[in-house]
Amino acid sequence: MLDYELILEAQDRIRKRVRHTELISSNHFSQQLGYPLLLKCENLQTTGAFKLRGAMNFMTAHERSELAQGVTAASAGNHAQGVAYAADLLGIPAKIFMPQTTPPQKVQATRDLGAEVVLTGANFDESFAAAQTDSLQSGTVFIHPFDDPLVMAGQGTIGLEILKDLPDVANIVVPIGGGGLLAGIAVAIKELNPRVRIIGVETASAPCMYRAVQDNCITDVPLSVTIADGIAVKKAGQLAMPIIRDLVDELVLVEEEEIALAIVALLEKSKLLVEGAGAVALAALLNNKVAHVRGKTVCLLSGGNIDVRTLALVVERGLLAAGRYLKLRIEMQDTPGALANLATDLAFTRANIHDITHDRRTKGLVMGTTAVQLVLETRGQDHAQQVLALLAKRGYSVTTEQ
Repeated sequence: MLDYELILEAQDRIRKRVRHTELISSNHFSQQLGYPLLLKCENLQTTGAFKLRGAMNFMTAHERSELAQGVTAASAGNHAQGVAYAADLLGIPAKIFMPQTTPPQKVQATRDLGAEVVLTGANFDESFAAAQTDSLQSGTVFIHPFDDPLVMAGQGTIGLEILKDLPDVANIVVPIGGGGLLAGIAVAIKELNPRVRIIGVETASAPCMYRAVQDNCITDVPLSVTIADGIAVKKAGQLAMPIIRDLVDELVLVEEEEIALAIVALLEKSKLLVEGAGAVALAALLNNKVAHVRGKTVCLLSGGNIDVRTLALVVERGLLAAGRYLKLRIEMQDTPGALANLATDLAFTRANIHDITHDRRTKGLVMGTTAVQLVLETRGQDHAQQVLALLAKRGYSVTTEQ
């Protein structure tokens, strides 16, 4: 079972193979939140996520002869790259099962590290089942992505690093998928300083651990589509759940819009790129989901492996949620110069026209009128309201769109 001694052993095994990631103070978020906030940057880990720690500890804890047939794993991306990197470093064959919906960037990154990738299943759980079956048939060693003592101990080394770099930390906020990361950190922290508050954060689209702790029972939880695909797990870890129930102080949920806004905020204010799963901890703090936060607080950025297409969509969604994009439909008289007058009025507000569609053929339009659909770039919610107020003052019939 997972205990503090197992985490110390993990630290000794992986210290020369895994990066001791930076703990960066954020002046911007500290001022915004009203308490000192520091970012633990596992998005800067060698493979772009914390998962390398658990995979490396698992493999180095076994005799090389035990792994001679190779290792098998299932992953939506980050565990895959961690296993592939560790296996390549140790000269061990690796076979990774990934969902068919896995972003191409994560698939290619895993292949580039020398692993064989099998795309199967509509989600992680289906890939997981296929990987377990294949491992039993082929005689390879299966590496669980989160619910294994050695894997959890590897993730727990993050807690040791935080306490070494910031002995007087008061709060640590950690993302949750299956629970291995949070369980490992909780055991490490509470052994050395039980007064530190530990908060776990899940997306409301996949609240498996939140429900398990609330009901004191592990069951399958239906998944919704989420930008935090790295923590979209149906079922909480059997080993991780009782540890989290007993040691973690609070569990909270965040919404998709909040995650998108946190990704954009980290890009703009801290110049740090994170994936959806890596942004949930900051999303919880920025949206006051955590009660009574005081003192030095560490926010764990668990990973930064986000593909370019997803990033573009997330940034646009974040800008919409922040009021930085304003989508409008305006009905106006279809007369020469009307569109030019609208553009002039918008220029007066200092809003930039990002996209415009001029439509005279929409059903329901009164003869002699036209509909103009606009996407405007604004400086935020206050500026967007100023734009709407000026358009109303000028007599335009305006409908806003989400």
